[in-house]
Amino acid sequence: MRDYHGIIFAYHDEPALRELVAVRTAASLPFCGRYRLIDFALSSLRNAGILNVGVIMQRDYQSLLDHIGSGKPWDMSRAKGGLKMLPPFGVPQYHTGNYNGTVEALNAVGSYVRSIPQENIILMLGNLCANLDLRAAIQQHEKSGAEATAICADHELETSHNRYILDKDGMVQQIALYRTGNDHEGVPTLEGYIFKKDVLLKLLDDCQAKNLHRFHQDAMTLFLTRGGRMGVYIHPGYAKIVRSVDEYYDASKDMLNPEIRRQLFPADRPVRTKEHEGVSTYYGEHAVARNSLVADNCIIEGEVENCTIFSGVKIGAGAKLKNCIVMRGTVIGEGVQLTNVIVDKDCVFSDGTVLTGSEKLPMLVPKWTKI
Repeated sequence: MRDYHGIIFAYHDEPALRELVAVRTAASLPFCGRYRLIDFALSSLRNAGILNVGVIMQRDYQSLLDHIGSGKPWDMSRAKGGLKMLPPFGVPQYHTGNYNGTVEALNAVGSYVRSIPQENIILMLGNLCANLDLRAAIQQHEKSGAEATAICADHELETSHNRYILDKDGMVQQIALYRTGNDHEGVPTLEGYIFKKDVLLKLLDDCQAKNLHRFHQDAMTLFLTRGGRMGVYIHPGYAKIVRSVDEYYDASKDMLNPEIRRQLFPADRPVRTKEHEGVSTYYGEHAVARNSLVADNCIIEGEVENCTIFSGVKIGAGAKLKNCIVMRGTVIGEGVQLTNVIVDKDCVFSDGTVLTGSEKLPMLVPKWTKI
């Protein structure tokens, strides 16, 4: 897609993710045993043939840099174009705190946006868990002749979200902000957009002149009020924006459902990630694994049920884990019992430790914890 350029927002710290984003952004959260959340946005762009991509960052992005590197797994490591990591370009007012909104984040890297040679820009969240068919979205965008196209879900979103109310021709008539739950008019946005570059730049300039920072509340309201023409593309399949511990936990549990995994990892749109070489996982004589995703390079001598286990994890004899997420490099001693627990990287649990959370309020063990 020569006329399309991707921009991924990976600067959000999402306070509701608590200790999970103490040293990383939401986009770099480990997911499904071997991936990071940003892999879905990068892979969706790659699968559509879009190899020129900018990733907007601001703080706590070292893990993101370590994971993405030069962009080689997504074929974006190129001498000209390719993947670009975008800090605030030395603009003093953007060095502290967080961006006040997506519009401010785009204006902070405004020189990069203006230098994009492609005529269209695709905006995507780095913490959206969805495998988008962007080729289909682009075809619909071009067919509609709209200035912008919003990528929306084909199902209701339980958490707070924005919705677009459509006219009889399927074009956006108005925006409904901050809706929660079901039974609302319109379609829920996944906060992905296709914009004509000149339209987006004018919108950013107008927002900057009016000191507006928010994308939906300010920019999209302004765009629609002045008669901007926007269509929608309905994504048919699994999609979840991960903004809280509960959403991360629920999305991880969803991956244990084979049908959902098929939607998220279709053969014709593979999800690429950084490769980690390791030996096969070893299962001890009395090990048990039920309905779990277990990565390579693990040693499992206890029992795991409804769990996601990342690579390099060691689970001792007699240990019992149920409804848990255990990230890379964690060591779990003998006789340990963990139920409804999220364990970040490189933790250590001594023999006999017992921790129990609830399905609606999972217990979270921060990175490097020793118990």
